Amino acid sequence: MGNDYLIRPARLSDVEALLDIYSYYVEETAITFEYDVPAPDEFKERMRKILKRYPYLLAEQKGRIMGYAYAGPFVGRAAYQWSCEVSIYIEKDARGRGLGGALYHALEKELQKMGILNLYACIAYPAAEDEYLTRNSQQFHSHLGYVTAGRFHKCGYKFGRWYDMIWMEKMIGDHH
Repeated sequence: MGNDYLIRPARLSDVEALLDIYSYYVEETAITFEYDVPAPDEFKERMRKILKRYPYLLAEQKGRIMGYAYAGPFVGRAAYQWSCEVSIYIEKDARGRGLGGALYHALEKELQKMGILNLYACIAYPAAEDEYLTRNSQQFHSHLGYVTAGRFHKCGYKFGRWYDMIWMEKMIGDHH
């Protein structure tokens, strides 16, 4: 993809483009265990809630949104305030061009400024790859320095199949 894209904070006015990207993952993959594409107002409310405390970034190329990444609370108790969960979605035809790594790198920089030390990614994981789910997300996160911290077996059911879920983690700061 080169350097011909811009990474910037997402705005609530971007909701339609972000939802277009996300809808592919809901309707065609088991990457998200969500069954139905959220309505624009619901998606906007999710964004609004995240933006109260965490970064929500997107990548644009020639004015077109190509992907987005955001952070959210991990568990939600005060003792976890140095940890967060991260998520990323890339336009289906823009995958494999380095955009995801660039988005996550920018997200990590913002989270480090906030004092976040631990990143967690909840990833759908197939016991055997199929047309709905591969191990690409696990491989992507591993490439960026995440390590598998745990696995839940057959906990997500979508498209008439059971899928596992793994948690991956990455430390981005020193624990003093």
